Amino acid sequence: MAAELHVELVAADRQVWSGEANLVVARTTSGDIGVMPGHQPLLGVLESGPVTIRTSEATVVAAVHGGFISFADNKLSLLAEIAELADEIDAQRAERALERAKAEDDAAAGRRAEVRLRAVAVR
Repeated sequence: MAAELHVELVAADRQVWSGEANLVVARTTSGDIGVMPGHQPLLGVLESGPVTIRTSEATVVAAVHGGFISFADNKLSLLAEIAELADEIDAQRAERALERAKAEDDAAAGRRAEVRLRAVAVR
């Protein structure tokens, strides 16, 4: 079993993060999944939620809004519709967006804001 796996987190508009990791935890339509080096090949649909990437040096957290997850040959690809690193998220702005979404009864915007806030909290 290899000590690390190569991870690519890509959003529709940019590469968000790339590097070697020991563990990646993401939410799929089948539930939360943890992927470590040597994991069985997989292909799944990502649900909106935080993705945690653990490296030997740090933990990286991203808010992911839909997409796909694929693992084969010790390479993990997270292809997201929208993805933001927790360090890039302005928590106060996300809180305001959540309040606005509640006031306007916009469930999709509310879910996006909640995912951003969860990613910041996990960080």
